[in-house]
Amino acid sequence: MGISSGDIPTRILIDSSFLFALNSPNDKNRARVTAVSQLNIHEQFVPDIVLAETAYMLRHRIGQAAVWSFLQILSTSRLQLIGVTKSDISRAHDIMIKYKESDFDLADCCIMALSERLSITHICSFDVRDFRIFRPKHCDYLTLLP
Repeated sequence: MGISSGDIPTRILIDSSFLFALNSPNDKNRARVTAVSQLNIHEQFVPDIVLAETAYMLRHRIGQAAVWSFLQILSTSRLQLIGVTKSDISRAHDIMIKYKESDFDLADCCIMALSERLSITHICSFDVRDFRIFRPKHCDYLTLLP
């Protein structure tokens, strides 16, 4: 996986691509996300917009039963839901405009805005392109897991 015990972040933001792989038994990235989810990361944040996006992806790609399972797992896991604020939406808008040629989606831009507001540098996502292009205000770059 590439993370040593000394490199485990204490706080992460989680994207829908990561949650989808974690909740999809046949996903090619399942083993990688399972390994990350078993790390002792103290604060694991799922933005509310990511919750909706993940449920949509699961329902349309696997079926409604996958959504039920996802919600059951989420309700008993250590994952913390976090709301996107108006200031996050404003910052997401600014990011979308600044990187308009890259065509970032809203959920990714909200994660980017939240990372700045909460000073989080680690993101669990497979949207490598978007998060590699983005240059946050609070650090040089975002570190992607897995």
